[in-house]
Amino acid sequence: MSFATLAGMKLPKFFRRFGPGLLVTAAFIGPGTVTKATTAGANFGHTLLWAIGFSVIATIVFQEMASRLGIVTGRGLGEAIRPTIPNALARGLAIVLVVSAIIVGNAAYQAGNIAGAAVGVAAATGMQHQTLVSIVIGLTAWCILMIGHYRSLQRILVALVVTMSCVFLLTALSVPIDWRSIALGWIQPTIPDGGLKEVLAIIGTTVVPYNLFLHATASAEKWSSDKKEPVSDENIRDAIQHSRGDTILSVGLGGLVTAAVMATATAAFFQSNTGFTNLADAARQLEPLLGNHARWLFGVGLFAAGLTSTITAPLAAAYAAAGCFGWPIDLKDWRLRTVFTTVIVFGTSFAASGSKPTDIITFAQIANGLLLPLLAIFLLAVMNNAALLGKHRNHWIANTLGVLTVVVVSVLGLRSLVSVSFAG
Repeated sequence: MSFATLAGMKLPKFFRRFGPGLLVTAAFIGPGTVTKATTAGANFGHTLLWAIGFSVIATIVFQEMASRLGIVTGRGLGEAIRPTIPNALARGLAIVLVVSAIIVGNAAYQAGNIAGAAVGVAAATGMQHQTLVSIVIGLTAWCILMIGHYRSLQRILVALVVTMSCVFLLTALSVPIDWRSIALGWIQPTIPDGGLKEVLAIIGTTVVPYNLFLHATASAEKWSSDKKEPVSDENIRDAIQHSRGDTILSVGLGGLVTAAVMATATAAFFQSNTGFTNLADAARQLEPLLGNHARWLFGVGLFAAGLTSTITAPLAAAYAAAGCFGWPIDLKDWRLRTVFTTVIVFGTSFAASGSKPTDIITFAQIANGLLLPLLAIFLLAVMNNAALLGKHRNHWIANTLGVLTVVVVSVLGLRSLVSVSFAG
């Protein structure tokens, strides 16, 4: 089993125009995205739309790098880190640091995914046993990965997530729209009181660190199978151009869905002065379009988004570790099973702890937002390796955008940590 399995899923004809970039979008349109876009819209209206715009641009910049790396070298990001650092000790420390960050970040993500899926079950069925449902969802994901046959299930889940995304887009168009407020939200980067953690969480749920590993490997497998030997510069250039368009289109679509969620939440909660207390309330923002069916469809879609990510996150962590340490890409290998089992166990334990799902998801997104600069720095180092990428290495535009993103996210992360320290 490989990332090609995911990239090769048979989707409706329209979506077959997409490449591995659609995987990135499917991975970040999960419970975390729905939750943070909803709470941001409910509490701050359109004010934080700029954070979605920034996150989309940052995601496109980094995912384009990851995809280009896979196309040119035929390697994943984990594999490419090893030859980039010549000193054996420094290389070992870097690999341990990267793998630790991926496992910790994915374990946090896993908790948010499982908690979100449990809320989906509660919304659709009325079952309120968060601990029991979380354990069942975590165990289900583990069994699916151990058996390895999840292609059909993955297709169904992605179709449900796409359906929920379309409903949010249609609902956003059906509610009263304050275009001036929306325009100001996109172009005015302001952080209202209490909004800093929401900004960092929006970034952390969109610019997903493990997607860098996912995209590089998926692109390497897709375009290496399309190449004819000997590989020509023209073939590589065409593949890069195709991948770049796929990334912009896919991630842009994901950003549009996120903005639609924030807009519907603004209309349902912020503009109507209606309180938003928990994630299950989010179904109310779909009532203008779906009426009494809103809670059921929202619950099914959220469950599908959560379970999809619950499978993908530990799988990506296992493959990232395999690339870094040079293990075989085989889910029957005990080392890969140890990695994805660790991610699932920690994620399930946190989700089943009884904490509020919104708190778990917020913690997960902030944790990944704080880890992002570290992994982005390693990606930038790899993408400037002339021996590895030749003329396809980063040039000044990509480096400038990448460094700027790292600086902005680092500053926001430090501000968040300082505010928490002083608050304590």
